Amino acid sequence: MELTSALYLIPVNISNAPLRDTLPDGNLDILRQLRHLIVENIRTARRFLKKCDPSFDIGAVTFYELNRHTDLSEVSSYLEPLRRGEAVGVMSEAGCPAVADPGALPVSIAQREGLKVVPLVGPSSILMALMASGFNGQGFSFNGYLPIEAKEREKKLRDLEALSRRCDMTQIFIETPYRNNKMVECLARTLKGDTLLCVACDITDPEHETIVTQPASRWKNTRYNFDKRPAIFLIYASK
Repeated sequence: MELTSALYLIPVNISNAPLRDTLPDGNLDILRQLRHLIVENIRTARRFLKKCDPSFDIGAVTFYELNRHTDLSEVSSYLEPLRRGEAVGVMSEAGCPAVADPGALPVSIAQREGLKVVPLVGPSSILMALMASGFNGQGFSFNGYLPIEAKEREKKLRDLEALSRRCDMTQIFIETPYRNNKMVECLARTLKGDTLLCVACDITDPEHETIVTQPASRWKNTRYNFDKRPAIFLIYASK
């Protein structure tokens, strides 16, 4: 496939599963041709490219780093090759760019300027967790991280539970992996007993993937260990 001038959004694998199980070959064909990449971390981006193709010419690629240390006023300049008619890629650390990811900024700039944006197929832990939860996939909301302070977090959870019940919406959020077990404890303690809670952990990992849905009351007596594992949390309170 010959590249056109566009901002290509490049998904990255979210587990140690073989790349052929999570990413289409067409993505790799596009990657091999890109000479400008916006990435969150250059070192891990290089490692991923070599994993995709050991013969990948890393030296031919110009990398632009976009993370919490980046001066956001510089991001527009990352798209100069695109404005000249070249192709530029945006690559996440894991999963899909611009979804719970800083890659949304260059996409926003490209859209504002009428530049072509091409999203590629790849794993999204948020959508895959929703698919496997058994919850409402017609109405849902991703809420990112919840407050860290205990009282604020409990209030937020009750608000999300009430919203789920009132609007028939699945509520989705994430946590820093080392606090996952505490999150489950908080959910089981705070939610009403019949509210459903799904914990989706290590999605796409052939050995460790765990996706469990059950009422909050049952989670109180369930043995689990989700700490230090990438996880998605979903709650659904039916009317």
